[in-house]
Amino acid sequence: MPESAGAVGTRPSAGAAPGGGRPLIITEDPLLLDDLLRLCAAAGAEPHVQHAVPDPAGPDGPAGPGAADGAGPGWESAPLVLVGDDAARRVRGAPRRDGVFLVGRDLDDPRVWQQAVEIGAQEVLRLPDAENRLVDRIADVVEGAGRPALTVGVIGGSGGAGASTLACALALRAARSGERTILIDGDPLGGGMDVLLGGEAAEGLRWPDFAASRGRVGAGALEESLPALHQLRVLSWDRGDRVVVPPAAMRSVVAAARRRGGVVVVDLPRRVDEAVAEVLAQLDLVLMVVPGELRSVAAAGRVAAGVRMVARDVRVVVRGRGPGGLDPEAVAGLLGAPLAGEVPVEVGLPGRVAEGEPPGSQARSALARFCDGFWQRALGSPQGVPA
Repeated sequence: MPESAGAVGTRPSAGAAPGGGRPLIITEDPLLLDDLLRLCAAAGAEPHVQHAVPDPAGPDGPAGPGAADGAGPGWESAPLVLVGDDAARRVRGAPRRDGVFLVGRDLDDPRVWQQAVEIGAQEVLRLPDAENRLVDRIADVVEGAGRPALTVGVIGGSGGAGASTLACALALRAARSGERTILIDGDPLGGGMDVLLGGEAAEGLRWPDFAASRGRVGAGALEESLPALHQLRVLSWDRGDRVVVPPAAMRSVVAAARRRGGVVVVDLPRRVDEAVAEVLAQLDLVLMVVPGELRSVAAAGRVAAGVRMVARDVRVVVRGRGPGGLDPEAVAGLLGAPLAGEVPVEVGLPGRVAEGEPPGSQARSALARFCDGFWQRALGSPQGVPA
């Protein structure tokens, strides 16, 4: 079975956010402090408040002058630092770090931008305009957002290519390897991934329940609300008439799944509309499943053109090379994309699925071996995708 070339290293594990998940607020402005405390409460965070940069002495740094709580995180260990524009001058000279935001109300003053540069701020946020963005960032800290999930999309280059089968098998094998896994059905006309997993009657939310979502979706709440099938969570469609989810809702739900960490697999439709584009923009890798024959390759070329307009990394999986079919390397060459591997057609699979056995269940099958090899390379890579 051909594999993508290149060595892979060890992927660092995602740890909990440093500083115990508590943001650090530095300000003496009582009105600004009230606003920041309110936004932290909305995100479910208990912040630590300082009036200046905490003294670096000690494991986390003891309370600096005017500190509200000496037991909180220090400048370097806090997962997020919110510096009021009134306190920027007192932060000068602090060690440079990521996750520093300069916050205020009147940011039209050009000196604010100079202050941001001086303290190494990642961004300048003006309230109330940036309240939603700030709540999102604070909530990420509360949820312990470390390394986001490795997010892989699977799309058919032509009709009947077997993309849903591969997506299901990838998710199942990832879950059985111990990874926290969410399988997302992005194709409303595909028949339902819960059906493929034999769980159409399982309790939990489906896509139509999220159609009215606005703004941020909690990662933990999303995971807990979805049907649990075969050691993974699945977001599928119900059997109703609704087949449209607004792009904003699609973006929010996929972003929440990614924040949970582990692995997210998305089964994609062949058309690229606005909602699908929102998903493609969040994927680390797209696997395009293409049968090894010329007509399928021609169809896949058109699909690939649309996907490449948004996706960062598209690779080819050749499925079912028959007598006289194209060589996998030739298929990838014709599509101008790297070859991720070859998966033979699995005899008897449709019958086993009909009996309630999901794709990828048999560890010795060609499909399961492909998926296991893919995850070994992907999860062992520092970049999160096989080279």
